[in-house]
Amino acid sequence: GSLLLESKINPNTAYQKQQAIFDFCLKQDTLIVWSEAENYDLALSFQEKAGCDEIWEKICQVQGKDPSVEVTQDLIESEEEHIEEMPETSPLIDLPTCELNKLEEIADLVTSVLSSPIRREKLALALENEGYIKKLLQLFQVCENLENTEGLHHLYEIIRGILFLNKATLFEVMFSDECIMDVVGCLEYDPSLAQPKRHREFLTKTAKFKEVIPITDSELRQKIHQTYRVQYIQDIILPTPSVFEENFLSTLTSFIFFNKVEIVSMLQMHCVSIPLAVASQLLAALQHCGMDDLQVRSAATDIFSYLVEFSPSMVREFVMQEAQQSDDDILLINVVIEQMICDTDPELGGAVQLMGLLRTLIDPENMLATANKTEKSEFLNFFYNHCMHVLTAPLLANTAEEKCEKDAVVGSTKSNTICPDNYQTAQLLALILELLTFCVEHHTYHIKNYIMNKDLLRRVLVLMNSKHTFLALCALRFMRRIIGLKDEFYNRYITKGNLFEPVINALLDNGTRYNLLNSAVIELFEFIRVEDIKSLIAHIVENFYNALESIEYVQTFKGLKTKYEQEKDRQSQKLNSVPSILRSNRFRRDARALEEDEEMWFNEDEEEEGEAVVPPVEKSKQEDDFPDSYEKFMETKKAKESEDKENLPKRTSAGGFKFTFSHSASAANGANGANSKSVAATTAAGTHVGACSTGNKPTPNPAQLNPSYLVGLVDYPDDEDEDEEEETSPRKRPRLGS
Repeated sequence: GSLLLESKINPNTAYQKQQAIFDFCLKQDTLIVWSEAENYDLALSFQEKAGCDEIWEKICQVQGKDPSVEVTQDLIESEEEHIEEMPETSPLIDLPTCELNKLEEIADLVTSVLSSPIRREKLALALENEGYIKKLLQLFQVCENLENTEGLHHLYEIIRGILFLNKATLFEVMFSDECIMDVVGCLEYDPSLAQPKRHREFLTKTAKFKEVIPITDSELRQKIHQTYRVQYIQDIILPTPSVFEENFLSTLTSFIFFNKVEIVSMLQMHCVSIPLAVASQLLAALQHCGMDDLQVRSAATDIFSYLVEFSPSMVREFVMQEAQQSDDDILLINVVIEQMICDTDPELGGAVQLMGLLRTLIDPENMLATANKTEKSEFLNFFYNHCMHVLTAPLLANTAEEKCEKDAVVGSTKSNTICPDNYQTAQLLALILELLTFCVEHHTYHIKNYIMNKDLLRRVLVLMNSKHTFLALCALRFMRRIIGLKDEFYNRYITKGNLFEPVINALLDNGTRYNLLNSAVIELFEFIRVEDIKSLIAHIVENFYNALESIEYVQTFKGLKTKYEQEKDRQSQKLNSVPSILRSNRFRRDARALEEDEEMWFNEDEEEEGEAVVPPVEKSKQEDDFPDSYEKFMETKKAKESEDKENLPKRTSAGGFKFTFSHSASAANGANGANSKSVAATTAAGTHVGACSTGNKPTPNPAQLNPSYLVGLVDYPDDEDEDEEEETSPRKRPRLGS
């Protein structure tokens, strides 16, 4: 809403609408350019074409022009008419004689014509016809030998101006083997610099031509050298052009592009294309090179980078073939992951590069699908079976309970799951989380199985306690991507594991500070509210609302409570509208059986993908085992509510809330040790249960689960004789990642 520019629309000013290039190919009219004084040019650049058209119509309305025109005042035509009136024999531009004492005059002439397209064209013709450029470069050698600084500064302006004439015929002369180094020499003497640059020294002594394959064609070698030097002139020597100078170098850009096209064509004609076998040999060599040597490691990383960019499918094919003959430890991708993990650079520059290459390899968007095979399923199966454990090893090691307890800060108000606060370790964990977040977004069954089998989200959320906010945000972003999928399997995993607790504790520990962490947590809950994810809303309100209701600077949590109450009302109305006979026991089906059906469906779907899944535990009750009356149900519900009151969040000495539920790890072990009938075996607290593809069924660990959660389901007693036991020790069926 602020004023950007106030400029009077002069009836005689030439306004021009120009195209801007997006994504190298899409052109749109989003520029308006004009001059308000002899040396005062202006340009308006619009993000959207519609905005440009609106201003353009107002300009044309003032000047009485049709908005379809691109230039409101055709000054170029008047210039051409003036030129056409001149006798044909009259020289259009007289070039001064090419002498040392005329260099200042030549520089002024070249600079003065740049604002007029017609004068630029005429000067280019004069320079071309008289062989003037070679004469100027001879003067450069004289000035340099005489150390004539003033003359060298004039030659810089002259050569730079000739480049801005934007003529391919002049470029052919200037960039020839005979002239190009003298052109570079002229451009070293920029008057704005105290000392001249040494571009020629770099091009002739520092830059080395490396032949990946032997090149015997002299014309091809010359074209490669020329292209490299011209690219150097454009990217390094010439200053970044302003909005008015961009079009001056369009022909230079085209010159480089067509040179590269010609090089590729000549390579196809004269050289042998690199076979995949050669690339495979390079990949194999990377495994056995000495990675302890920094130079060798840098070279190996460069080679691997080129191969991945050249053909990620070829690299994937190589590593899958390699897995049939090698142990996991020496697989190429695992070697790459280990190099990423062991990067000694404090800023992890090499690790960042390697992570980008890994992301390219596991990106389904560049994987092929043919009639005979699907690269996506084959490679992802390979990656999750052979490589994912290497990638997540630092994360799991730094969030293990014994590690966290050892690193806990004495006297801290935070829980005892404090992750290591070494900055370099935190950076590495952030990189790993970034890659895992990518997997959540782009892989479906594979990453879902891995997260649930390894209870990975719980381990990631330990990092919410890090003193490095960027790492806590990475952990939160990982959870946000999972919730963003709106997958009920994930939602049940989160609520059963009570995985909102570390997030809410982080919000409460953050206090009244209005920072990125605060905003990110609020956005997470706002997303759940807006998307109306009922299972998560019910879990949050039922377990955490007492701690969150005091947060009133946003309406997010009150909105969650409103959604929760509305859903309860809807369910109550539905229940009341059902005839009483349909609510009798004989027509009910055990909710636990329904959940098992869902789990079996999920497991069957996963097994089709060839992955290990968590098998469902066996049924412990018959489907017809229900309460005898609605009164029994209400008694059980009241007992459950009494138990929940004991689990309300307690304020710490620092003023925040902490949640200590009776179904936490230690409580779960104690409760299930004597009375659990639905769990075949228990494991030690903190043990993380996984699954393997050999068919061995893993035993769920009740310490990792939240047995009290089943939104909308009631934990019915088995029969009348067990009512008292059920009220004191609810028998839930903890299942990992249902």
